[in-house]
Formats: sequence, structure tokens, C-alpha cells
Amino acid sequence: MGAVNTLELAQELYDLVGELYPVRRSLTGPGVRRTLEIVARYVPLDVVEVPSGTQVLDWTVPDEWELREGWIATTDGVRVVDTSATSLRVLGYSVPVHAVLRRDELLDHVHVDPAAPEHIPYRTAYYDRTWGFCLTQRERAALSDDRYEVRVDADRGPGHLIYGEVVLPGTSEAEVLLSTHVCHPELANDNCSGIAVLALLGRRLAARDRRLTYRLLFLPGTIGALAWLHANRARAGRIAHGLVVAGVGDPGPLTYQRTVHGAHPVDRAAAMVVPARGGSLLDFSPWGYDERQFNAPGFRLPVGRLSRTPHGTYPEYHTSADDLSFVQPASLLDSLTALEEILSILEGDATYRNLAPYGEPQLGRRGLYAGIGGERDQAEVKLALLWVLNQSDGTRSLLDVAQRSGLPFAAVAHAARLLLDAGLLERVERPQR
Repeated sequence: MGAVNTLELAQELYDLVGELYPVRRSLTGPGVRRTLEIVARYVPLDVVEVPSGTQVLDWTVPDEWELREGWIATTDGVRVVDTSATSLRVLGYSVPVHAVLRRDELLDHVHVDPAAPEHIPYRTAYYDRTWGFCLTQRERAALSDDRYEVRVDADRGPGHLIYGEVVLPGTSEAEVLLSTHVCHPELANDNCSGIAVLALLGRRLAARDRRLTYRLLFLPGTIGALAWLHANRARAGRIAHGLVVAGVGDPGPLTYQRTVHGAHPVDRAAAMVVPARGGSLLDFSPWGYDERQFNAPGFRLPVGRLSRTPHGTYPEYHTSADDLSFVQPASLLDSLTALEEILSILEGDATYRNLAPYGEPQLGRRGLYAGIGGERDQAEVKLALLWVLNQSDGTRSLLDVAQRSGLPFAAVAHAARLLLDAGLLERVERPQR
């Protein structure tokens, strides 16, 4: 997608994660608005607002929530826990409270993570009218006084769910859906990394010629995807391919989770890219990020997921340890590059018909063998020419040819262009899904 200084791009990705990290996001509220303002510097976002109480499929849009501060203090005014360093201290969507409580009453509202006792856990209560604090196990054990004063200074009431959307038109109406969630506060990998990678990917896509149309979504998790699907049921059939981008900055290898279809072109494109970069492939599971909404039975949109270490399998997941030190510039760049390689395959995939199918056409007199001297690997391109001619019966795509032959997709696509220019192929239009 154009020459670029990779070190500068990696640093730009990391710097954007650093800018997004301290923003106190939640499912709704000013943190999401601020996040979308940052993203809008990279892509021309349209911001969609959905009022609280709106029915979206089987769900209801919750109230809007804004946290100003929260703390636990001894009765003589010494704060032993507060949100000055991180908003993870307060249970997400806590209702306001200001009270003096017995220790046992307070502990009923304290959350810890036994699997990560030294870290502050990230916990939420979007639909429950409750409140709470999140502590390390050591901090919880240190609450030894008989009484404590607690305060959660927050607003929770009617407002709006908001999400950002941008469409980058191509010459085809077939769409690629690219989505990431924007609701997690002060978690660098999950999901400042996904926001940063998708924002810069959008900027790079906008600057290039496109065959496919790209729809980028920056959504609060689950309810944001459901709200988009509810509003776009009639047009969802345009989605030819899709990827959810989440958790793409940690030091682990890439992971791609297949769509529910299992062998959709986006799955096959990812299978050519991710293992070659040292990553692994997973079968679809209805447990994860917003891919489970897009792949639901009523929609069955072909949306896979690109991550690094799978969610829930690393100790930093959903804790205060998911900070800027956990995210690496090289990992962010590797994730962006993998996405671009997958999209490049989808962009270049096409189906052709051999116009000289009775025996092998003489390529030498058409200048094809002479024309590839000094280009790429000559033997590889010659072999690719023969594979494309052999398989181009109007039913097999270039992705099919690449998989059958074991050749790189780029070599197969290059051979197809040479054969098309020589008048030996014609393009066959086939449905995208």
C-alpha cells in the first residue's frame, strides 16, 4: 500500500495507542466521544447517536454513564483507594453513592481477580443498578478498619450510545467490513491497539485506488455492533468480507479466528498470510468480540477476527497490567501489515476464463516468457502462468489457484495480469458471497 518508513509507522501506531490509553472510555459517555474525535483525525468519521432506551434487536440501549471520581477513605479522611491514577478502580456503570459503611458492607462491593491478584481487574455492570470498586487482593486485605467512607461521583441517566462509521467507496459495491471496539477504559492492548491499527489502516486505504468498498466501524462492544446491525439489516447483504480487529499490540504471535463459514475467501486469504507471519488459525467460536454478532444466524456475515494472543489467555487481560508497557510498536506494525496483506489478496482476487482452452497456448510467440525475464522469480511466474491457464474455467478464482498450486497469491495475480494483457483470459463476474 505504498512505500513507507516502517520504523516511523510503528512509532506512529504506538504514539496513537499512548494518546488513546488515558481516555476514560465506557460503553457510552464523554470518553467514547473523545476517542472518536481522535480517530476522526485519521479518517472522516460519521458519528451516529442512538438514544438510551432504543430497542436494537433483542437488546435495549442502556443509559449514558460518566464517572468523575471515586474513592474509599478512612473515617479520618485518608483515601486508601481513588481514581486519580486509573478509572479501573470503579466498577464500570456504578450508580452514584456517598456513604459511610461497615467493613463487611464495603467488601460486598469490592472486586478482585484471583487469577491476577497483583492487578486491578476491569469489571462492569452495564444493566445492574449497583456500584463497586476494583482492587488488588493485597489492597482488599489491607481494608482492616471497622468503617470506611466511600464515594462514586458519577452520572447515569438517559443519553446516547454513539459509534463512528466511515465508508471508503470502491469501484465495486461489494463491501469489506472492518470493525473494532472503543468501549474499554485504560486498557492498551484491549483495545487501544485495535483502534489505532484500524484508524491508520483507514487512512492508508483512503489514499489508494480501491476495487472493493470499505466500511470501518468504531463501536462500543456488543451493543454497538447490535445497534449497527439493527439499523443496517437491509444493506448487510453487501458485506462480502469482514474482519474484527482487537488485541493487536501484545508481543504474542498473530491469531486469526475463522468466520462461521470456515472457508470463506477472507478465511482463505488470512490462511495464506497469518501462518506465513508465524501466527496461527482458530476455528469459529461464538465467544469473543463482535464477530459473534456479525456471524449470528440471522446475518451470517463472513467476518473473521484478527488478534494476537487470544483474549482471556494472557494474565494482563482485563487488568491494570494491560498498560503501555504491554504493547509493542513492532507488534502493532506486524498486525497492520498482516491486515493489508489480507486485504490485498481480497482486492486482487478474481475469476477468469481461458480463451484458448484447447491445449496449452504458445506463450513464447506472445512474448510472455520473454516478458518475464528479470521479473520476480522467472520459474515461479512461468509456473503461475501455466496454473492460471489450467484452472481458469470460469469457476475458480485466483485465490483457488494460489491454494491449489501452493504459489504465492502475488505471483498468481501477476500471471493473470500478463495473460489478460495477452488476450488469453477474460474476467468472469461472480457473486462476492
